[in-house]
Amino acid sequence: MNKASNLPIIGVSIGDINGVGPEITIKTFADERILKLCTPVIYASGKAIAFYRKLLNTQFHYNQCSNIDGIAKGKTNIINCLSNDLEIKIGELHKEAGKAAFESLDNATTDLLARKIDALVTAPINKHLIQSKSFNFPGHTEYLTKKAEEAASLMLMTSKDLKIGLVTGHVPLGDVKKHITKEAIIKKATQLHKTLKKDFHIPKPKIAIMGLNPHAGDNGLLGKEEEEIIVPAINMLKEKNILAFGPFSSDGFFGNYSFKAFDGVLAMYHDQGLIPFKTIAFDKGVNYTAGLPIIRTSPDHGTAYEIAGKGIANETSFREAVYLAIDIHKKRKEVLE
Repeated sequence: MNKASNLPIIGVSIGDINGVGPEITIKTFADERILKLCTPVIYASGKAIAFYRKLLNTQFHYNQCSNIDGIAKGKTNIINCLSNDLEIKIGELHKEAGKAAFESLDNATTDLLARKIDALVTAPINKHLIQSKSFNFPGHTEYLTKKAEEAASLMLMTSKDLKIGLVTGHVPLGDVKKHITKEAIIKKATQLHKTLKKDFHIPKPKIAIMGLNPHAGDNGLLGKEEEEIIVPAINMLKEKNILAFGPFSSDGFFGNYSFKAFDGVLAMYHDQGLIPFKTIAFDKGVNYTAGLPIIRTSPDHGTAYEIAGKGIANETSFREAVYLAIDIHKKRKEVLE
């Protein structure tokens, strides 16, 4: 049997065609050593990929087809799901690029849910331009959670030394407090616990729980949420045999590298988790949508219009997202076998 036929099929949604998505995708798969690990399937158009290949002056070989049934195992594949009339305007914001980003994502998600691809890596989108009747979500995480017909997922930022989940994700800061409940903390911490065991094969994960207020409330002086909500939630998690500790003050916790003593961290809100994560692991960080039956990863950065098309975009985070998707697929398969 051809070895390539046993490799995982990794789908890629191209993201905003005017951002760095095409460049980091081409740079990643131009290194054909990756074909020993997976069969890539890029949802875009041959014309758009050829445009960027010429612009980047790079060797990049691929097979073109109209749908997933026409892919060639052991090669990089382009599924032509975008119009050849799509105008590329590098570094510019255009509604047509938002529509194309959704078409790519929609086609890839359809194949992902049908189990025709094994995992999906999403290149960055412009969350404003992609909005439509079909995509009325704050981002990929919420969209894929809905498509997978799950009640909730966990936004998990991962790197070799740090894994941070969020109680609240794309929520305005002014609304965060009302979403911090015992039930929410227990649910997200339980999801994180299960993910660390299932997808990272950590048998007894230790989880650090962040506080909400400065200095984790300072014994109630700077807020009551720690005493009234977070500590009781941690105690309830311990009753479920989940190794949860805290609450910790995020400045000291990340400043003195205490996170290295834990397998996972649960932050209360977006910036509390993502600022230290991107400071520590920006180049190699990956965004993983945990808690779903499907596998989706992405680089930990955005469209970066300001450097698009200049040949200087760093593909490391995107490549790490591909590696993580392959690794999680492998680990899940091992459990089933």
